[in-house]
Amino acid sequence: MSLTEIKARVDAAAQKAGRDPDEIALIAVSKVQPNDRVQKVLESGHRSFGENKVQEAAGKWPDFRSRFEGIALHLIGPLQSNKTRQAMQLADAIHTVDRPKLAKAIARIAQEEGKCPDLFIQVNTGEEPQKAGVLPADVDTFVADCRALDLPILGLMCIPPVEEEPALHFALLAKMAARNGLTGLSMGMSADFESAIALGATHIRVGSAIFGDRVPG
Repeated sequence: MSLTEIKARVDAAAQKAGRDPDEIALIAVSKVQPNDRVQKVLESGHRSFGENKVQEAAGKWPDFRSRFEGIALHLIGPLQSNKTRQAMQLADAIHTVDRPKLAKAIARIAQEEGKCPDLFIQVNTGEEPQKAGVLPADVDTFVADCRALDLPILGLMCIPPVEEEPALHFALLAKMAARNGLTGLSMGMSADFESAIALGATHIRVGSAIFGDRVPG
């Protein structure tokens, strides 16, 4: 499926939900994709991309940024505390703030560097033991703690359990965000982004539907 087709589906889903398509950021998830595929998407004019790993992003995006203007890079994978400074220097947004230690590290580095990416708190809406994220019962406290650190929390992010109806998790995330006065909702991927848009997603993360199957290195 082409980027043009995905954008058309985003527009249609937004219009069906009575929303402005311009309110929805389409993040092209370029993790584990060959540079030639990424370059083709850049050449088409798209500028919003997502990476899982800091090391991969560091090896890919400085060169692309030297050749293409206006790139917005989103870090959407788990972030180790010792990679925080590098992540903050590379990314325009981090979608996986999920624990006090990481929040404190981001706050300290933001003070030192005088800037901070937009931040999303990752919520483990399915309460899956193997998955990162703040538990739903702890979201309100964690949001308050992040705000006390002067962190620019834009919204919440989730990855629903694969065996469950994603709309239930999207609705839960939207409810938690609204309760905390947060407008950003990073939710929805290749298989379910239309449902996410219907439930208020502001950032959707689409990889294989744009680039094709991943090519592990």
